[in-house]
Amino acid sequence: MISRNLFFVLTFLLMFVVGSGFGQVELKTGDILFRGKNPTKLSEAIDEVTQTGSGHHFSHVGIAEVTDGEVFVIHAEGEKGVCKESLDSFSIDEVGRSLYVEAYRLKPKYRDNIDSAIVSVNSVIGEPYNYTYIIEDKGYYCSELIYWAFQSDSVFQLNPMTFKDLETGDFHPGWIEHYNKLGIEIPEGLPGCNPNGMAASENLLLLGEIN
Repeated sequence: MISRNLFFVLTFLLMFVVGSGFGQVELKTGDILFRGKNPTKLSEAIDEVTQTGSGHHFSHVGIAEVTDGEVFVIHAEGEKGVCKESLDSFSIDEVGRSLYVEAYRLKPKYRDNIDSAIVSVNSVIGEPYNYTYIIEDKGYYCSELIYWAFQSDSVFQLNPMTFKDLETGDFHPGWIEHYNKLGIEIPEGLPGCNPNGMAASENLLLLGEIN
């Protein structure tokens, strides 16, 4: 009898959880969305040289804007440059495979300037992607865009960039190839930012995985 009662209790709880949408993340404008690495060489190279020891494996980041109940993501990516896409489009790779996306929210003391940050990122839609990852160069790379949007609040910090394999201490082959194609030296040590480092910021609150 006890086991039967327990079965009914668990069944009721399961129905409640499913019916109420418990565990789903309700995104708000200004939430920061981090995307897991995908199989491309550049995505792998970004993740492999920016690990923080926090278990993150992110290679891309954008900011949410909710309009009439629909979630859009403003981000900077490759040939698209700075763009605004639906959350569904942001959450898949170029061949339609689903990607892991995790949502974070600014801590309360940093939320007053979300509106101005959204205005800022919208104002540069169409700008090119910054393939050199040098802050002063034209365009924006993904984490640079988010850093710039909240720069006045010092939400995120710039740190010396490294393009070296964390295990060998040598430059990562992917980055050697990348900068050879650009015809410039690897900007080792110059100030920059990356998705893994941002996700580890103490100024963010983890909301959870976006399904």
